[in-house]
Amino acid sequence: MADALYTGPIPAEQEGGEPAMGGGRSETSALSGAGEARGLTTTQNSQRPNACCFCWCCCCSCSWNEEERRKRRRKRISQDTKIETKLETCPKPSVEEIRMWSQSFDKLMRNPAGRNVFREFLRTEYSEENMLFWLACEDLKQEINKSAIEEKARSIYEDYISILSPKEVSLDARVREVINRKMQDPTSHTFEDAQLQIYTLMHRDSYPRFLSSNIYKTLVLGGSRTSSES
Repeated sequence: MADALYTGPIPAEQEGGEPAMGGGRSETSALSGAGEARGLTTTQNSQRPNACCFCWCCCCSCSWNEEERRKRRRKRISQDTKIETKLETCPKPSVEEIRMWSQSFDKLMRNPAGRNVFREFLRTEYSEENMLFWLACEDLKQEINKSAIEEKARSIYEDYISILSPKEVSLDARVREVINRKMQDPTSHTFEDAQLQIYTLMHRDSYPRFLSSNIYKTLVLGGSRTSSES
């Protein structure tokens, strides 16, 4: 039905229970908040192999580090580190929409139902925080109130940039340094570089596997059968 609300397929539980979202890197960053005297610092992680520094857009080690991050998270599964499961509310996608998701990553990300399905796939790969961070950045860009911008920017930093967060995203040292500088006076575009890096990472690293996944194939086949029966 066109007016049905769609939240995407719920994948089967992964072996080993619920995924934990611990980043496991040893950079140190602290966000200064209102009424708190905390400084922003970053120390390079000597244990991160082949880390990208200044050429993340073309460096093959980014994908390698992402895979290593997922492996660490599988080993650190904990009931205490759950990620939110509320998806975007949107109409059920048509067969044409579902098929268009395979034409380009941009078409998938522009479609709310497509983002929901892709997010469910990311959850099976222990990398759902990439989509959550991207969505949070999109929300921040729509904000115009100065105090609200500062509050949302602080929340994004603590949720996705801080190494203390179970939802920390994988960013290189250059981007982290840029964020730390911008957080001294945050704007709606403070995380623009980081958002682009995570978008590129999802495009290159996760999107090809999504198109070959049972989650997407089941939707395409199910939509095809429904179309032929009507």
